[in-house]
Amino acid sequence: MAERAQYEELARQLGAIGAVTRDMGRILPPDCPGGSAAVLTLLGRYGDMRMSKLAELLAVDISVTSRHVAQVADRGWIERSPDPADKRSRILRLTVPGRIQLDELSLRTTELLAERLSDWSQDDVDLLIQLMARLRASFGDCRSAPRLVQLAPATRSVADQTTRTPA
Repeated sequence: MAERAQYEELARQLGAIGAVTRDMGRILPPDCPGGSAAVLTLLGRYGDMRMSKLAELLAVDISVTSRHVAQVADRGWIERSPDPADKRSRILRLTVPGRIQLDELSLRTTELLAERLSDWSQDDVDLLIQLMARLRASFGDCRSAPRLVQLAPATRSVADQTTRTPA
């Protein structure tokens, strides 16, 4: 098991990942914010799906998913059609303009990563992919409450060990 100092450094490095995600967000077209890009990416990867499945994959509440879906649908990048198995539900599907937008997003992201990681070996990139996938899997469904680890109590100071009653 790793040492506490290693976990502290890992926490700092994960916090600094925000700079990487902000830089990646800057390459998104103005009409395609991060939530919209995530919807397109997941529909491109997994195919047609219900809103509930998309919310699960995004690991966000259905109300947040609904806002993202509305933005993407308003731009004509997806269509929402009745689910034949349950008329109350909708099936989300990429449209041709949505696939074109997704291809553009993929190209921009790939080019940025290729530029920023140009001095990395292929083995280093492969290792990063493996470790990030493993980290994500270790966290499972991020919508659930985290498991809190019971930490050992800190060493008590001499002042804490006194038996005198405060005046």
